[in-house]
Amino acid sequence: MYPTSCDTFVALPPSTEGQRIVFGKNSDRPCDEVQEVVYFPAKDHEPEEKVQCTYIEIEQVAQTHAVVLSRPAWLWGAEMGANEHQVCIGNEAVWGKESVDGEEALLGMDLVRLALERADTAERAVDVITDLLEKHGQGGNCMEDECGLTYHNSFLISDRTEAWVLETAGKYWAAERVEAGYRNISNEYSIETKIDREHPELRTYAEKQRWWNGKTEFNFATVYSYSNTARIEAANGRRCEGRKLLQKSQGHIKAETMMEILRDKESGINMEGLFMTTGSMVSVVPKDQNLPGVHFFTATPDPERSVFKPFIFVVDIKQLKHTCSPCFGEEDPVKKKPRFQSKPNRKHPLFLKHEGAAAIIDSGGVKGERIVEKMRVLEKQKLTEMEKYLTKGIEDATLLVHLFTDTVDEEISIYSNA
Repeated sequence: MYPTSCDTFVALPPSTEGQRIVFGKNSDRPCDEVQEVVYFPAKDHEPEEKVQCTYIEIEQVAQTHAVVLSRPAWLWGAEMGANEHQVCIGNEAVWGKESVDGEEALLGMDLVRLALERADTAERAVDVITDLLEKHGQGGNCMEDECGLTYHNSFLISDRTEAWVLETAGKYWAAERVEAGYRNISNEYSIETKIDREHPELRTYAEKQRWWNGKTEFNFATVYSYSNTARIEAANGRRCEGRKLLQKSQGHIKAETMMEILRDKESGINMEGLFMTTGSMVSVVPKDQNLPGVHFFTATPDPERSVFKPFIFVVDIKQLKHTCSPCFGEEDPVKKKPRFQSKPNRKHPLFLKHEGAAAIIDSGGVKGERIVEKMRVLEKQKLTEMEKYLTKGIEDATLLVHLFTDTVDEEISIYSNA
């Protein structure tokens, strides 16, 4: 069971409605893997303090930003998330001519979290990830139940003003700035000749490996990709379909548009089967610094049968005792060695209730239709409420402290009363 899909999208003015950036990602993982949404407040750290990532320990920085993450419940890092500065990041598995290191190092998902905790702009996130790659490398098993699944990573990173695509091959990398329009990535290299930043040895290394003759125009995707595999073909087809869906709504892309794209099954973007979409995220970030960003997460599989629930960073949220996690949070049992013994049950209450409701929906009938109808009503209600904050700002932050968890409770109520 190997990854066959994963997609991340961003749309910027003039492709969006209003002066807003809209970010979206589907996290496609093993169908039995639980994804949780967790919040970690900003924090000051002691000199020489270390941070334990999924596999390795690295140096901590003096101060980390508040983050909200959607992550596979067994690891430290995250598939996608945002920070208090409205930086959003999603990663994709990619493979190419450069061999993948099986040694335990930083996972791409660790790099997502580390960049969100340490960067206050999209370009600084590029710096964080590339510096960490140079120092610690990337590698290690990317699935809890199967040894030996490793991959390189690509990242789509956005903030209030722009987006960056960062694609890696071991320690080597290329980055492309996106200042307008839209961009999407899948499980293939997609940066071609528009390279705005790169590893200083990116081209000389390719020349030494005889992947590039040093004379023709340098095309990163062409030089570093496999010439042709079924996996690459599938990713290319999905990326093309995603681009078409973005193009279809160009000039009018908003949160609902991105949610519909993530729900699209015909394109393969909403993956079904042994490897499926286990969590989804959509963020709406106004260019206006005085307006909040709104970050929607499902925390459940299949966005077509899930509710996108909103989260907003508020100034005093770090003083709360509770997080927005419906699951274990930082005290996940996987941190207790040895690993790869019997897998603990990580199914949080929302996941369990959703699992039962999904079975009713799949069986057909009036009961399932009513559940879906109520889910859509709840989601539409939240979208309408969030539009007020996106347009007028926040007057009373205390109303938003439990926004995500309150919506989780409302969703669970729908399933419990079905």
